[in-house]
Amino acid sequence: MPAPGVLHEVLCAVFEVRAGGDAEPPGLSVLLWQRGEEPQRGSWSLPGGLSCTDEDLETSARRQLAEKVDLREVAHLEQLAVFSAPDRVPGERVIASTYLGLVPSDSPANLPDDTRWHPVDRLPDMSFDHRGIVELARTRLSAKISYTNIAFALAPAEFSMSELSDIYGAALGYPVDSTNLLRILSRRGVVGATGTTRRTGRTGGRPPALYRFTERRLRVTDEFATLRPPP
Repeated sequence: MPAPGVLHEVLCAVFEVRAGGDAEPPGLSVLLWQRGEEPQRGSWSLPGGLSCTDEDLETSARRQLAEKVDLREVAHLEQLAVFSAPDRVPGERVIASTYLGLVPSDSPANLPDDTRWHPVDRLPDMSFDHRGIVELARTRLSAKISYTNIAFALAPAEFSMSELSDIYGAALGYPVDSTNLLRILSRRGVVGATGTTRRTGRTGGRPPALYRFTERRLRVTDEFATLRPPP
């Protein structure tokens, strides 16, 4: 049962790097579901709901993702911030604990009919204060991807450096050179070669070498690092 008094909900901003359209690079998208009832029927919301008295916040977040949008595997989940403005939603006061979640770019695409991935650069009409939560989560991700190995949660198990540079570029919002990225991540011990290559397509060409992250849990790799945009 929800806690009595002031209500407490958990909301999750879950990101995935998804393929772009024609001539567009892959981009960062956020998982949203469309409200079918008032208030703000038809607007798009972050997945979440009221927490229960017998669960901690992370357990609640994972339960909400599974129940609301059928997302049962999240590669990384971390607490983001608390949103507590008294008028953030109509009716009873609801305090929101928010989470940043990440899933790999090759995750299964099965979603409920009312749920979609939306590019963060082209967000739809969103419910309540959810747009601000998405913006804060994006800022957190773009900062942490410079000084941690958090990109492991956005990447498939094996990848080419071109694919990984697209993931970094999507998270940062600007292009990242794959050669420089390999040099930086190799020096930090973040990625290593698998010793295999990807099979080439019909156009032929030299098959790209494949890499993997040396760890698939979050750690700080260079606490003062900043991946800067190209000049």
